[in-house]
Amino acid sequence: MLDYERWRKNLVIIRGGGDIATGTIYKLFQCGFPMIVLEISNPSCIRRTISFCEAVFEHEVTVEGVKAQKVSSIQEAYESYQENIVPVMIDPEGRMIKELSPFVVIDAILAKKNLGTAMDNAPIVIGVGPGFSAGKDVHAVVETKRGHNLGRVIYDGEAAPNTGIPGVIAGYGKERVIHAPYEGILHIEKQIGDTVERGDVIATIDGKPVFATISGIVRGMLREGYHANQGLKMADIDPRLDEKENCHHISDKARCVAGGVLEAVLHLSREISQY
Repeated sequence: MLDYERWRKNLVIIRGGGDIATGTIYKLFQCGFPMIVLEISNPSCIRRTISFCEAVFEHEVTVEGVKAQKVSSIQEAYESYQENIVPVMIDPEGRMIKELSPFVVIDAILAKKNLGTAMDNAPIVIGVGPGFSAGKDVHAVVETKRGHNLGRVIYDGEAAPNTGIPGVIAGYGKERVIHAPYEGILHIEKQIGDTVERGDVIATIDGKPVFATISGIVRGMLREGYHANQGLKMADIDPRLDEKENCHHISDKARCVAGGVLEAVLHLSREISQY
């Protein structure tokens, strides 16, 4: 374990703890990088069973054997590191970046736009997905669009623009993702991992039903009691009935993106060490 000063000197700060970010957090943690995850106070994550951002609500969560816990100070974050736990802190503005001067900043919020990340945040700054320009506001961008370039590291330019169309699984694309048809408070009728038929009521919003658009397994669902805005992505159905265990494992997409982030961190670290 690193002492406090070396921990700060080598620190990686990751903005965002959703399902795609969780793949990166998991991989970097397993590779021994000290880190802090920064989140907002009310993250809207549907793949809750495999997302470290759930620590905001549950205080502690475990994904594939790696534990994360909510912390409220730098000292608590360091203590979590000493206990081999990923610290998750509520810090939507990223104030810890300025306070801690980390070695690496990774923006994995996946907001489809840059919410304030800049190249001067750290010696290595990486943007995940569209909204960043390598060489201008970050040192590298990692592609998140499914296809041949998924996980590719871009050192000059941008990731592919967001199309708003989900990737196709077993012949289903946009049909498998459900957006809130109305605004209001969510009540869950079907839990993550449940099997549903097309037309089943999977949830209600202020008492009005939300129906399954296809048959399959509920892979993602917003939290009970979440205030959903109309149009917000609220659920995801996997048509593959034999893939239930996927509800509890990091996705192939998240692992591929994580590989790109790790590549970028190591490549840029080597470049820095040569000067």
